[in-house]
Amino acid sequence: MDFFPLYNSLRIAIISSIITFFLGIFCAYEIKRLPRTLKGVLDVFLTLPLVLPPTVIGFFILKSLGPNSGLGSLIQSLSGTSVVMKWYSAIFATVIVTFPLMYRTARGAFEAFDEDLKYAAQTLGKSNKWIFWRLYLPNSKSGILAGLVLAFARALGEYGATSMVAGYTPGKTATISTTVYQLWRTGKDFEAYSWVMINVLISLLVLLCINILENREQTKLKVEKAGDFL
Repeated sequence: MDFFPLYNSLRIAIISSIITFFLGIFCAYEIKRLPRTLKGVLDVFLTLPLVLPPTVIGFFILKSLGPNSGLGSLIQSLSGTSVVMKWYSAIFATVIVTFPLMYRTARGAFEAFDEDLKYAAQTLGKSNKWIFWRLYLPNSKSGILAGLVLAFARALGEYGATSMVAGYTPGKTATISTTVYQLWRTGKDFEAYSWVMINVLISLLVLLCINILENREQTKLKVEKAGDFL
């Protein structure tokens, strides 16, 4: 059994999750502080990939970075290679598809933060950078980690946009999702079932991680409430 699809899916998911993690946290923190109207407009724009069909996202990527596009042809002339139909092409797709999950989860975690802690730190002369790293992130870590796990799971199972921008080439661009489709299409159901089971097991592990994070957060809240009561 060729395990390249698993390896390729994992590296695409890991790289895109790292990018989405930092990008989502930054956007969530900065947009949270904007005026309501501007915040609402940016929210709609940034979460649009969540409701768009993945094939539409793939179409936009091809039109933006394909060899026939202005940017794509410029990159190809400078680097000598195209940025589509490569294994790393899928990273563009997965970052766009998973970003709303990380962004919305981080926004929710930041909005649940007790602002009195920030005001107290400001009265003590602490900088915004100190407040972000020492107060916002530690107190929002459960929500942020849950967003990261969701983004990873979504990236691992992405098919529509990935298949459009990276295609399916065994040993080069194949992922678990595209491999399952190709095996089913060619009548190799047994091999397809094997990859389906691998994907299901990974998904179960992801859901287990999310449940653990949620349970920790609930336990933390119960302890805090008990402390306030005492």
